[in-house]
Amino acid sequence: MGFPGTWMTESESMVYRVVPKCACSSIGQIMYYSDHGKFFDGDIHDATGKMHKWAIEASQPKIERNVKGHESYAFTCVRNPYGRILSSFFDKICGIQRNGKRYRGNLVPLLIQKYGIEVGDPDNGFEFDQIKSFRRFLLFARDSIRWRRPMDPDIHWSAMSGHISTFIVNGGRYDNIFFTEHFNDGMKSVLDAVETPVKVKIEEVPRFNESEGHGPKRAHPIEDYFDDLSMHLVYEIYKRDFDLFKYDFENPGNKMPIGEIDLAEVHAKLGD
Repeated sequence: MGFPGTWMTESESMVYRVVPKCACSSIGQIMYYSDHGKFFDGDIHDATGKMHKWAIEASQPKIERNVKGHESYAFTCVRNPYGRILSSFFDKICGIQRNGKRYRGNLVPLLIQKYGIEVGDPDNGFEFDQIKSFRRFLLFARDSIRWRRPMDPDIHWSAMSGHISTFIVNGGRYDNIFFTEHFNDGMKSVLDAVETPVKVKIEEVPRFNESEGHGPKRAHPIEDYFDDLSMHLVYEIYKRDFDLFKYDFENPGNKMPIGEIDLAEVHAKLGD
């Protein structure tokens, strides 16, 4: 199995387990900058050099040796499950992707046909009933995660605990898991703990939101998208995420964590 979704700086100053929709573009760019003194020109997900990624075959032995020997500082980042699934909907389902097409080709037509979802389009200014469509998307997300139909779950809406656990199960240990909602403080705690070839001033780093600007803007406060049934579905999918990463299930409008992450608990519960 190895270490899917794991990135490492070329200097091996730090190791990061990517969790989609949790500031991964910003984190990847900061890692790249900390080695090379400049940001990658483009989306960091497209970078195929000057950084080790598990998806690059030549990087795999280096990542495996490093992670199994815990030779570098290892970290990841989490986000409120309500905000994360809503962001996935607007980015991946409603948005036009970097290649100018819809995400995963036939996925959106399938959702329109099977779940009655509307996504709008750029020509009409993305006019559609966002709340109704999002709640139908939630049914699809639950079906794909719970029963793997009509397709296997997508990395952008499968549970964070699932992504984070592969690293532990295969022999890795985290030194730090921080919150997207406290991004600067969290990333600073990582940078303070490692030696990098180039110093990074976190307050001067631009935000790399690669999903912005190619889809509809969220028209309502976050809590308006989640009625009682939606909250039940979210809890069914993300119960472990709420519990382990200390987010407030009772109030979708509260995006902030309500406790500190216990790394020992995360390793114990996700390491089996």
